[in-house]
Amino acid sequence: MSEAILEIDGVSKRFVKTLDLAERAARMLGATVRELTVHAVDGVDLSIRKGEVMGLVGESGCGKSTLGRMVAGLHPPSAGQIRFRGRDVASLKGADAREAALKVQMVFQDPMSSLNPRMRVDQIVGEAPRVHGLAGSGEIDAYVEAALQRVGLDPAMRKRYPHQFSGGQRARIGIARALAVQPDFIVCDESVAALDVSIQAQILNLFMDLREELDLTYLFISHDLGVVEHISDRIAIMYLGRMVEQGASEEIFTAPNHPYTQALLAEIPTFATTKKTYSAIKGEIPSPIDPPPGCHFHPRCPHAFERCRVERPALKEIAANRYSACHLNDMS
Repeated sequence: MSEAILEIDGVSKRFVKTLDLAERAARMLGATVRELTVHAVDGVDLSIRKGEVMGLVGESGCGKSTLGRMVAGLHPPSAGQIRFRGRDVASLKGADAREAALKVQMVFQDPMSSLNPRMRVDQIVGEAPRVHGLAGSGEIDAYVEAALQRVGLDPAMRKRYPHQFSGGQRARIGIARALAVQPDFIVCDESVAALDVSIQAQILNLFMDLREELDLTYLFISHDLGVVEHISDRIAIMYLGRMVEQGASEEIFTAPNHPYTQALLAEIPTFATTKKTYSAIKGEIPSPIDPPPGCHFHPRCPHAFERCRVERPALKEIAANRYSACHLNDMS
């Protein structure tokens, strides 16, 4: 798994709310009104090797879903490059752009809102392969049946609508839709978050079986550290739009380096019989509209010092294939 299939280089995403007519008039009259810029993703670097599962973890609002949507081509980056198989996705045109778009697919968090309620399952799963010429009109029924069987659904249910299925079945429909265009890379955005624990286990096992069967690569986005530990080969930790730590799953969980990672892992419930006191990370996550200067985590970090307040820490290699963005590493 040494070949990088996806490379994210200095990628940022900003959402700007421009002033409407009334706000512009108010500003002309002296009101302190300004355009709002949300710094959703801020200079992220990440490399994902072919065949691996990269877990992406962080609190709600840290930008992980926005990053996943950029990887899937749903949002263009405001800055930086996303390269798939060594080619800058933004520079691709025509057939090359369409091929790259098909090879990276996304499985969304809430299948009920991502599946068209007016379409039957055979239409949902079969639309893209029919439009892109992966199956002819005489082959589409068999193609859809095979796709449904692959994810553990009875093809006899293909004429039903999404509301006629359970949450776990709808999750499988979303996976079948993503697989129907024969992708190499799948972005899973909180794909099991809305499911019961027993159903989560079934879907996670399905993801791993499909990885072996179809030679897939995953970017697995989740806030559930237990799920990420179970499924991921490597883990990347995000905080307020920035990458703060990356490394092999076992290393991250046994010896976290960044104070934010340490705080996250300290709050994972365990079955240990010894008494343990749990406490939330102090403070609230700052607004991405006005992020703090220097290290974004410094207002909540128990180890922060003056340099943290003024200088952004670079994501540096602290050991073989292990990266962290913390000024404390320069003091050891």
